Amino acid sequence: MELFRSETMQLVQMIVPAEAAHDTVTALGEVGLVQFRDLNPDRSAFQRTYANQVKRCDEMLRKMRFFAEQMHKAGLVAVPRADAEDRPYHLDELEARLEELEHELRQITANTEKLRKSHSELVELQLVLEKAGGFFEDARADASAVDAGASIPSSSRRSDITISGGVGLLGGAVGRPTDTEMGERLLGDSEDAFVRDGGAHSRSTSRSFSEYETPQVGAQDPKAVRLGFIAATVLTHKTPSFERVLFRVTRGNMFLKQSVIEGKTEDPRSGEKVEKTVVVVFFAGERARAKILKICEAFGANRYPFPEDFQRQHQMNSEVTARLLELQSTLEASTRHRNGVLSNIGHKYDAWLANVRKEKATYHVLNMFSVDVSRKCLVAEGWCPVVAKPRVREALLSANRSASAQMGTVFQPLPTRDTPPTYYATNKVTEVFQGIVEAYGVARYREVNPAVMTVVTFPFLFAVMFGDFGHGLLMLAAATYMIAKEKSLKKQKLNEIVQMGFDGRYCILLMSVFSVYTGLLYNECFSVPMSLFGRSKFKCDPNDPTFQDSGACVSQFKSGLVPASDTPYAVGVDPVWHGTKTELLFVNSLKMKMSILMGMTQMTLGIFMSLLNFLHEKDWLSIWCEFVPQVVFLGSLFGYLSVLIVAKWVTKGATADLYHVMIYMFLSPGNADCAGEGEDGKPGCPENAMFPGQGAFQVLLVLAAFASVPVMLFPKPYYLKKRHEARLGRGGAYAVLGENEDASDDEGAGAGAGAALIPSIAANGLYAGAGTFEGTIQGMWNDGAAGTDSAGFLGLLDIDAPASAVSPGASRRACTNATRDANVAHGSAPKTAGAPFWSTYAICSALGSYLPPAGRAAPTRSASVTCRASKLSIALRLIFRRADAPRPDPAGAGTSSTSHSTIRAAPLAAFAAGAAAAGGGGNAGGGAATPGG
Repeated sequence: MELFRSETMQLVQMIVPAEAAHDTVTALGEVGLVQFRDLNPDRSAFQRTYANQVKRCDEMLRKMRFFAEQMHKAGLVAVPRADAEDRPYHLDELEARLEELEHELRQITANTEKLRKSHSELVELQLVLEKAGGFFEDARADASAVDAGASIPSSSRRSDITISGGVGLLGGAVGRPTDTEMGERLLGDSEDAFVRDGGAHSRSTSRSFSEYETPQVGAQDPKAVRLGFIAATVLTHKTPSFERVLFRVTRGNMFLKQSVIEGKTEDPRSGEKVEKTVVVVFFAGERARAKILKICEAFGANRYPFPEDFQRQHQMNSEVTARLLELQSTLEASTRHRNGVLSNIGHKYDAWLANVRKEKATYHVLNMFSVDVSRKCLVAEGWCPVVAKPRVREALLSANRSASAQMGTVFQPLPTRDTPPTYYATNKVTEVFQGIVEAYGVARYREVNPAVMTVVTFPFLFAVMFGDFGHGLLMLAAATYMIAKEKSLKKQKLNEIVQMGFDGRYCILLMSVFSVYTGLLYNECFSVPMSLFGRSKFKCDPNDPTFQDSGACVSQFKSGLVPASDTPYAVGVDPVWHGTKTELLFVNSLKMKMSILMGMTQMTLGIFMSLLNFLHEKDWLSIWCEFVPQVVFLGSLFGYLSVLIVAKWVTKGATADLYHVMIYMFLSPGNADCAGEGEDGKPGCPENAMFPGQGAFQVLLVLAAFASVPVMLFPKPYYLKKRHEARLGRGGAYAVLGENEDASDDEGAGAGAGAALIPSIAANGLYAGAGTFEGTIQGMWNDGAAGTDSAGFLGLLDIDAPASAVSPGASRRACTNATRDANVAHGSAPKTAGAPFWSTYAICSALGSYLPPAGRAAPTRSASVTCRASKLSIALRLIFRRADAPRPDPAGAGTSSTSHSTIRAAPLAAFAAGAAAAGGGGNAGGGAATPGG
């Protein structure tokens, strides 16, 4: 493990059998040391091979969210059971189990919801019967009082229904009504009309109490207006608006009675506990009734049937009470059953959720692979730390054995110029500091890791701000407890705040240790001054008479204390400063100087860390044009100020004003002591001159600081620009040929040129693995005596085979697909071991493919051969796409009009597949082959 720099990464390729792909990705995910690259960037998520499996996982996650929502509503928490079955579920098995549980839970929830709604409606109906019955009882009491000739209080009179002259507001003569007439006029058959019209209440409630419809009454006064009424419940905060709208819509031709329900009731619609009011609206006419019904619907009022007969009200109330008791017992049983199902789900919820997420992540990674349908294998590429390759190989072997694959997984490195990702191997101590650093930015590959310094600087800077001895001890106790109970706390499900503190337990430990240290320096414990290191070095003035008489020291508030000795306080800040008028002046000056010193130290550390990066990359340009001027600029200004601060601290009796020193350093260079600004032309601030030659030295520092700025800004960009222009103008750059650009190479002489390739390959030592790809192909290109020319290559590659063109910048994925197509096309090629075959096989081997050991037959259709098309692509670019390379004309061949503007995919695949076609059967051996290349 290397913490100072990121781990060395390598691009690797894996050719995985299809039957072992899932287990392979799962095993690599457990290792967690491979970052896969997407080989299908042009395909959408719905066009990927494993899109259906990802959809299934998403559907299962939706079901898990449904379970979590139901548990939250029921007030249950998912707690894993100790004796719960701990085994990984197969995707199909888990999907069927979740489907069954969801169906069961939805049925239970629907039934429970119906019972709850019916129960809430019956409760509201019972309250309506109670409250509305009181309205009619009051009306009967008023009528009885009128019969007895007693006076009715003005507050109870129905003056709002009558007008002067005894004429009712709604028309008809008004006299002393009897009980029957009151029922006929005020109540009428409103309930019958209400039930016929329907309402906001449930149909079951309307049918259950339809027997309470009011029958038609006999003959009535033709001048009397028959009143109807509606009983309902409305949200209490909507009642004023409800009454106002009713009054305006009916033009005042209505009468509203209301009574607030004590406490909160459950609303049948939302299921929430709300405050409601029972209202009874009296009206006249069908038009008014239709308007009132619409207003009730707009305000969400729940309407209920109400009989006008007193006896029938009592009978209805009794039946509602009986039904409530029955519903309550049924609802409790249904709730217990639902909670039992949810509890069983909660015991396995975390395991199921982790399993589904793991499956989804596995198929998401599999969608990045390139699928070779004909060979039943998947090709993957990814970045892997070099030190972790043994663990990755072990995981591949284990997954291959567990899947009982007939063919082994090929694991091999790939050459690349891409910048690898940055990976730092961390442990439980450094992980939190690495996370803090990466929250601001991730270092480039193989750069110095700032987290190494952050392990110390971050806790210390926190302690400088927090510094308190008592609070530091509390933090130390909390961090020590979390570290001591680390194993048990890891197994528990902590809330978000506690989990955050537990993850940073080691950071809290260091912060607490530094806080105790800085608290000792500040001499504070819970913001109270301490005297652990002796009493103050200051004492009261001995000449103060109050101190001599009563022990009080009045002079400390006037002239101040006097030093008791010439030595400073033993450790930290003298506690006598606490609470004094000059505390802020002293402490702020001290903290400001400390901040400058610590800031200067940290900036210098950052600059020298960049020097380590430049030396590692051998970037001398950045060293001279970035590091050196940065050090000069920083040292000339803040470095000089830091030196003056320390010099003032160590110099006895120094009273220099460093603000004036830095200001005069720029505004009046060379004038360190304010020369000529004092009396009689004397220096105005002689105390600012801290050493001889200070003025000239400050002028030198200012000039150095100004000179370093253009060095930082101009030379490096100018040099990079010139280097880029030189690279573009240099011969050897690769150019992209146009679609209609032709070449004059002759392809006719290439039929028998394959045999001539062997001497060139042998001469370059390629059988022993020596040389590079570029050098190999260039040597073969220049070997004219052996007949190795462009025509020979084109003949060997069967350039006339029809196929789609591949551009010079063809990706590795396109070359791999072309190789796969060639395998299908040439699967029945003759098994000959002639010179053309061996030359083809030697070229493939020279390009980094798998060579069999001595004495063993060459493998046929080897995956390690056919999937090295990327290296073949490199070689062919060097041959046919070199912008400045002349195209030789073979002897006697002349010129040809055949176009070389494109390299075709099928011939390229045939070139790679030539070796795979020889030797008989396929690669039946398997195993995790790791060819060199």
